[in-house]
Amino acid sequence: MRDSDEIQVLVVDDDLALCELLRTTFELEGIKVLEAHHVIEAERLLADNRPDAIVLDIGLPGVDGAFYCERLRESPQTKTIPIVAISGSQEAGVRALAAGANAFAGKPFDPISLLSTLERLVGVSPLERALQSEQTTEGAGELRRLIQIGQRQHDLLQHSYRQTLEALVDALESRDFGTSAHSRRVSAYATRLTLEVRPSLVDDPTLEWGFLLHDVGKIGIPDEVLLKPGPLDAAERACMQQHTVLGEKLVSHIPLLQGAGLRVIRSHHERWDGEGYPDHQAYEEIPPEARIFAVADALDAMTGERPYRTPVSWDEAIAEVTRGRGTQFDPDVVDSLVHCEPDLHSVYTQVQPV
Repeated sequence: MRDSDEIQVLVVDDDLALCELLRTTFELEGIKVLEAHHVIEAERLLADNRPDAIVLDIGLPGVDGAFYCERLRESPQTKTIPIVAISGSQEAGVRALAAGANAFAGKPFDPISLLSTLERLVGVSPLERALQSEQTTEGAGELRRLIQIGQRQHDLLQHSYRQTLEALVDALESRDFGTSAHSRRVSAYATRLTLEVRPSLVDDPTLEWGFLLHDVGKIGIPDEVLLKPGPLDAAERACMQQHTVLGEKLVSHIPLLQGAGLRVIRSHHERWDGEGYPDHQAYEEIPPEARIFAVADALDAMTGERPYRTPVSWDEAIAEVTRGRGTQFDPDVVDSLVHCEPDLHSVYTQVQPV
């Protein structure tokens, strides 16, 4: 049971460190924070609570945050609750406002500014005393100091994760191909295709890391299989196919991959016709980010150096991917490949091994 004067804010974000920062900030000012890391959890909380405001991350795992914002606006229970959308993408902010959000805060944001936005939308001023003139801001100074410390801790943690993952990308590429050009190139292909096929996915910050670390599970594949210069036999092929599941297990605990990135790592070898691996998913069962990446990966596999075959020309690779439309690959992704082929070819010519 909440106090009648108590302010409640529901924060919906899968970034645990960011949730901690916001909870610390808001609770210093007497605002109760309800925390959800995905839509299912948010719905469960909303069934029993009516918060005064919602802070909604647009890059949520498994769902388009702008679509969820629309759903909140359609529900009688939540249609009048102020919503502040947050994202690292300005394009996502535009979509969120069109979907019914009352305000947008771009990442990284100042927690004090977000708190001020919330007090304006809710119609109360929990910061009024703390953020007045310099003569009466001893409390505000302490609040700002605590928030700045929390923000720095969050930024340092994110930077540490990024450095670790970048080192992992380089180490994997050195073992597999002798260069990091493959991951950088295929990531650029996949990002351009994502913008063409489903631009809302780009709002998920984990996607880039999923593209770069798609083959991280190969770190557990023996060299005699991974680097074999000829075709694999049945046992070797089964061993190689384990890299998708191994990769998911290796990085499943890393926050920068909790979302679309993790789904790319597990499912990028699924086929549109259900003949892929590891789960034999078919059609729309396959995560969209994995369907997109499968096309990008195939294009790079055919045009790049591999221990088991020589590369083919760009035009031959495009023709081969096109032949796989509706069998190996999602038809919409192949059509998008053809449409933006000049941009992809530009990446191909610019990102080469050094």
